[in-house]
Amino acid sequence: MSSTATRERSRAKLRRNFAARGGKPEHRATVAQGEAQTAARRPKPAKLLTNLGLKEYVQVRLSGQLQHPDWPVVAGPPTTWKGLNKPHRADRRWATAWSPEQISHRLLVDFPHHEDRRISHEAIYQALYIEGRGALKRELVACLRTGRALRKPRERLRNRPTGHVTADVVLSERPAEVEDRAVPGHWEGDLIIGLSRSAIGTVVERTSRYTLLVHLPRMQGYDIVPPIKNGPALGGYGAIAMKDALQATMTTMPALLLRSLTWDRGKELSAHAQFKIDTPIAVYVADPQSPWRRGTNENTNGLLRQYFPKGTDLSRWSQDLLVVQNAINSRPRKVLGWKTPAGILDEQLRSLHQASVATTG
Repeated sequence: MSSTATRERSRAKLRRNFAARGGKPEHRATVAQGEAQTAARRPKPAKLLTNLGLKEYVQVRLSGQLQHPDWPVVAGPPTTWKGLNKPHRADRRWATAWSPEQISHRLLVDFPHHEDRRISHEAIYQALYIEGRGALKRELVACLRTGRALRKPRERLRNRPTGHVTADVVLSERPAEVEDRAVPGHWEGDLIIGLSRSAIGTVVERTSRYTLLVHLPRMQGYDIVPPIKNGPALGGYGAIAMKDALQATMTTMPALLLRSLTWDRGKELSAHAQFKIDTPIAVYVADPQSPWRRGTNENTNGLLRQYFPKGTDLSRWSQDLLVVQNAINSRPRKVLGWKTPAGILDEQLRSLHQASVATTG
């Protein structure tokens, strides 16, 4: 539907241009220059200020009241907008709450032949947030899903050095070869958390999906010694305990398969600098609030929850982790053409070994 509307707009523009040239097919520079200057004039009036019908459409779908076809309007809980972000653990305003993107694309469906009923989602956001373009009431930001009083630029969400995340481990420093999964030896890691600060470390090789489980026993004195501010974490996944356990587990693999490790944003691996010194593995930290940058690991953690459900004590399992690890690595995977991670790993090792022999020979 949208591609059809786009083609129609293009044809209409060509007809207007053709008419402006007196029906002649040649290009007129003066006409084109005049149209470009008109389009470039600033400031332009906001579309929602000049098109009241469009404004009403946007406003109703953003902040309209909820109503069942057979029932009267449901007002929802009483709320007051105070110019702040959405309240924490408190009632929010009930509204139809379409997103600006949904509104923008739905206009093409509802008004396929009305060129004046078009607006981008960015223009709607600007009408809400930017003073001087406020065709919509400022308080309607409470109807957005995020409920933010101020916009949060995406640039702020990108990975930057801060705290334990130093400039050399931000994800933008990771080699490009990691993305296409063509080169084996690049891993993703995280924790699955259980009851009473228990946890199991999970590390997954990106190409073969081969999984390693890291046992993280609680340290001596846990739940007996009172916690000390800035003292060692006794839960089993403090920085030093995490580094030692991860190092002991990953170095059981051949050195050819230990190229890099992309970890979650958590502080459990804040000793990554020492980890890089003690092992040949380069460490990178994923962007904040971006689990999809470690999608293979997130998917594997979901599979492991079948064995280690939330709300259970994960510190109970030690040698038993190897049994679960073998079960996960012996499952055929659709993404691997129904081969198993263990089988793919064996193929990788044979290929790497043959390549090293050919190089030395």
